[in-house]
Amino acid sequence: METRRFSLVDHVLGEIHKAINVLSVTARSSREIPAIAEADSLKEAERVESVRLMRVNHSGEVAAQALYRGQALTSRDAAVEGAVRRAALEETDHLAWCEQRLGELKGRTSLLNPLWYGGSFAIGAIAGVLGRGAGLGFVAETEKQVESHLRGHLERLSPADKRSRAILEQMTRDEMQHGAQAASLGGKQLPLPISMAMRLASRIMTRASYWL
Repeated sequence: METRRFSLVDHVLGEIHKAINVLSVTARSSREIPAIAEADSLKEAERVESVRLMRVNHSGEVAAQALYRGQALTSRDAAVEGAVRRAALEETDHLAWCEQRLGELKGRTSLLNPLWYGGSFAIGAIAGVLGRGAGLGFVAETEKQVESHLRGHLERLSPADKRSRAILEQMTRDEMQHGAQAASLGGKQLPLPISMAMRLASRIMTRASYWL
């Protein structure tokens, strides 16, 4: 039986469908949400801060989906494409966990998520055409920055918010694994200007999503 070859239009339509799902459909995880059995006992100020931090984390996972989808679309290296698609699958778990936790905290997702998705998809698509070393290096650098970002949020979360903490701790472990896998497959360290630009973009997204 002949295997169907998808055209560029097919791929573009598939990515549009994926973007709509990420931005408007409740994400479903393949793993159970990391959870603490005891109920929340947060003061109102603690709840509000947790909402803001988890909203930022949710936006980060929206951006991660777009980064990896964009990179997989333009990459011509099977190893790079496989690595980013595996990472994107686990990032879907993170997306679902953050969204569920926001609901528990009576919070909402960021109004700017469509902007983060579109911009991140474009960045990922550019990374995909740079070749194996740079492409995998991009994955490794992304995960390194996300790991640092998550550790910062763990320090800011109230000790009473054990449910959010359990989620972020598991996300941190996953991000470390993604970064290590990308490096082991041949990822090269990115030039300093690119790393700095990625950090600047992350800082803008973090501050905007915290409030909006």
